[in-house]
Amino acid sequence: MRLQDKVAIISGGGRGMGAVEAKLFASEGARVIIGDILESEGLSVESQITKAGGEAVFIRLDVTKQNDWDSVVSGAVEHFGKIDILVNNAGIALFGTLEDTSDDDWDRVMDVNAKGVFLGTKAVISEMRKNGCGSIINISSVSGLIGQPTVQPVYNASKGAVRIFTKAAAVQYAKQGIRVNSVHPGSVDTLMISHRIDTPEAQQRRNSLTPLGRVAQPIEIAYGVLYLASDEASFVTGSELVIDGGFTAQ
Repeated sequence: MRLQDKVAIISGGGRGMGAVEAKLFASEGARVIIGDILESEGLSVESQITKAGGEAVFIRLDVTKQNDWDSVVSGAVEHFGKIDILVNNAGIALFGTLEDTSDDDWDRVMDVNAKGVFLGTKAVISEMRKNGCGSIINISSVSGLIGQPTVQPVYNASKGAVRIFTKAAAVQYAKQGIRVNSVHPGSVDTLMISHRIDTPEAQQRRNSLTPLGRVAQPIEIAYGVLYLASDEASFVTGSELVIDGGFTAQ
C-alpha cells in the first residue's frame, strides 16, 4: 500500500495510461479523482475501482479550462479532504510534418499538452501547500527530449515545454515540500499509436526502433509514476524519468 491514505488527481484518467494509473494508485491505497472529458469511460474506471474495493470519483475535466480545474480541486477536497498527488496525464498527438501543421493544430496540441499541465499544477499548489507536501508528476514523452521524424513538431514542442516547466516548478516549490517530476515514455500500447501499428509490418517497424524490441504496456509506465507519487521518491524533484525501452540511448 505505497499510497495509503493519499489523495490523487489523474487527468486523462478515463482510458489508456491514465486509467491504468488510476487503478494502480487505488490498489496501492490512494483515493483517486479521475478527470477526463470522456464521461462514460471515466465513470467506467470509477466503477471498476470501487467494485475492486478502492475509492474513486469521476469529475469531468477539460484540462484547457481553468473552471474545470477549479471544480476538480474543490471536488477532491469535498470528497476526500485534501490533495497529495497530481498526475498531469492528459495529452494528444498529431503525426506528420511541420508543413502539415495548421495554426489550429498548433493551438490545440499546445493547449492540451502544455497549458493543461500549467493549469493543473497551478490549481493544486495551494492545497498542497496546506499539507506541507505534495507530488506532481507531468507526463512528457521522449518527444520532449529528442526530435522525431513521424510526429508533428508541435508535439515535440509541447512535450519539451512540459519538461522545462516541470523543472521550473520544482525549483520554485521545493522549499514548500512540493515535488515536481516528469515522465518520458517511449511508444506505449494505447489508442494514441494503435492506429499506426495496425498491421504486422507496422508493428515490426515500430518494434525495431526500440532496443528492447517492443512497445511498452501502460502498466510499465504506471509503475514509474507510482514511484514518483510515493514517499519512496521523497528526495526526487525536477527529475526526468525516462521509460522508453532504450530508445533515447541509441
